[in-house]
Amino acid sequence: MNIDIKLHKNDLPDDFNLSNVIAVDGEFMGLDVKRDPLCLIQISTGVSDAHIIQLDRSNYKAPNLVKILENPDVIKIFHYGRADLAHIKYYLKANTNNVKDTKIASKLARSYSDNHSLKTLIKEFKNIDISKQFQSSDFGGDLSPAQLKYCANDVIYLHEIHKKLEDILIREKRLQLYNDCLKFMKIRVELDLAQFKDDIWAH
Repeated sequence: MNIDIKLHKNDLPDDFNLSNVIAVDGEFMGLDVKRDPLCLIQISTGVSDAHIIQLDRSNYKAPNLVKILENPDVIKIFHYGRADLAHIKYYLKANTNNVKDTKIASKLARSYSDNHSLKTLIKEFKNIDISKQFQSSDFGGDLSPAQLKYCANDVIYLHEIHKKLEDILIREKRLQLYNDCLKFMKIRVELDLAQFKDDIWAH
């Protein structure tokens, strides 16, 4: 697949051609929100494109990006959005609206498997074995072509994967359960930011 990868400094351009469904992912320096800064946001409109925004970490001013993330009319597909949404809220001060999540969808739809990684989903639904070699690389400085390709792989397949998972959820009559889980996402992010990491429903 030929991927159109564009690197944007600080923010998306004013004339960014937005679709009404986008795939979104973030890259940070680690998983501790308050310690490990948000470095990149990548977006795909679903046409083999990847727009990678390298944020200005001195001020995190990205009004065009924030406007899209907060737009309730634009669907945003994440994979394990919980971590991305927490970093986005903490650093960009944005409340991301209209969120879908392929990891949650996979856990509800693919009860025949205990592996719900993005790599697994791409292999199952696209028969493509992507490399996750750069998952733990340094995204805080200059980006190599291999890192840019890794970032692109995290978003370019999400539209199709979500559609296939949604088809299973409809067939298995679990779509409403999925939609109800998504309603809890913002609360789960607030719990993470308040440092409640454990399952508060557990005994």
